[in-house]
Amino acid sequence: MTITASMVKELRDSTGAGMMDAKKALTETNGDMEAAVDWLRTKGLAKAAKKADRVAAEGLVGVAVSGGKGVAVEVNSETDFVGKNADFQALVRGITTAALGVSDLEALKGAALNGKTVEASLTDAIVTIGENMTLRRMASVAGDAVAAYVHTAAADGLGRIGVLVALKGADNGIGKQIAMHIAATSPVSLSEADMDPEVVARELAVQTAKALEENAASAKPKPEAVIQNNIIPGRMKKFFEESTLLNQKFVINPDITVAQAAKDAGVEVVGFVRMAVGEGIEKKEEDFAAEVAKALQG
Repeated sequence: MTITASMVKELRDSTGAGMMDAKKALTETNGDMEAAVDWLRTKGLAKAAKKADRVAAEGLVGVAVSGGKGVAVEVNSETDFVGKNADFQALVRGITTAALGVSDLEALKGAALNGKTVEASLTDAIVTIGENMTLRRMASVAGDAVAAYVHTAAADGLGRIGVLVALKGADNGIGKQIAMHIAATSPVSLSEADMDPEVVARELAVQTAKALEENAASAKPKPEAVIQNNIIPGRMKKFFEESTLLNQKFVINPDITVAQAAKDAGVEVVGFVRMAVGEGIEKKEEDFAAEVAKALQG
């Protein structure tokens, strides 16, 4: 497979690796971007890269809470200017409110909004505003109490990042603090038990390969039993401490975990949603010079 400059740039941007290291990683993995990230991490040349690092889509995330239910909705647009448009903001706010009464995205598209369906209202907005828009996703949580937080807010309940935290017990303000923590740290899951097995398996493979390679290069290699029974489990423990919400150090008080902070406040965190505009969507990078040359060739 041909490794292009744009592929090398994308890998560099998402991992912080050097140009030659990025190119070698792509060559070694036949252009597989995720495998290249793992290759770089195995070699100690990159930190864990997240798909959110390659965000390109624009738009807004809306959050709303009613009783013990909270919803988050993402509506994408082509440019960030639309996010500042009052009509677009009103549309996203209306869609978010409508989401409180449904259970999934398909039901939301058919929900009522201003005398029409949400889907029809979105189509009308595309014509009026003159830019393509997409109702991409919705998520919800439920608990005795739900706290919401919007980071980089464009308006009340609307912004680039929306967070919901569901609690068991009465919220005395800790919910908002935990929501702000989630916005900053972007945990992968609530706890180790809730994490996607594929994510765990991938991390284990990276840490195993890295530990074995480092040990082989060491002046005084440790017995393999030490690597398998101590080093690798220790690294996985650190991974879970950094990646799971309940085990993360609470940003407001790093001396305790989020789970402990919640316990001290008399509540239990039972769920959360962190939704950022465009996360997981990769923008196709166009080579302008190449496009012009292609056009000139007819």
